[in-house]
Amino acid sequence: MKIDVKGIIIPNDDKWIYDWFEMDSVCPKDILPLIDKAKGEKLDVYINSGGGDVFAGSEIYSALREYTGEVNIHIVGYAGSAASIIACAGYSDITPTGMFMWHNVSGGARGDYHVMDKSSEILKTANKAISAAYQIKTGKSEKELLESMDKETWITAQEAVEQGFVDKIAENQNLKLVAFSGTSMIPQQVIDKILNMVKSPLDKNPLNQAGFLTPEKAQAKLKLLKLGGIR
Repeated sequence: MKIDVKGIIIPNDDKWIYDWFEMDSVCPKDILPLIDKAKGEKLDVYINSGGGDVFAGSEIYSALREYTGEVNIHIVGYAGSAASIIACAGYSDITPTGMFMWHNVSGGARGDYHVMDKSSEILKTANKAISAAYQIKTGKSEKELLESMDKETWITAQEAVEQGFVDKIAENQNLKLVAFSGTSMIPQQVIDKILNMVKSPLDKNPLNQAGFLTPEKAQAKLKLLKLGGIR
């Protein structure tokens, strides 16, 4: 079974927003049902992603690691950040023009210095947690990996193989190569603003007044509300 990890890796609850804007994205709910459906069949996972949400990436990584069948990872463009964690979930190859990147976890916080100190500790702990995936794959020490994460490390396909992050260079020259677009995640404050606008009455909705919320999309909004897709 073929599984695509393309675009930004996001939490399940944000998926409908990315779909609305027709942005490439993937969440655990996109992947886990396919893994369950495979029922021991070989999985071919194709990755071209700059990463995204660490916890969503970790959930996908864990599901692939726990799968009882064969898992083959194919990096067809770029495996960065949270996507590089997923890339460590099985035997892997990478297109000769591919790239691999890993770095520190990032996040946002607001509050006094106690909150900032606590947030810093959480981020450091998260760095150690995700470095475990790299340790298992490469055999490198936690210290070495944390130092390379701290510098934000980018490597070529050949270097990824030499350092043990990937098992081999892909031999199949028919693999589709996709250029990385550099698209960033939608900031949380933007997502919150969209949620508030979508929930507002249609006649007063700024999306409707701007022409973005058509009658068809209004019906889709109602459907999402009934399905619990809007928080």
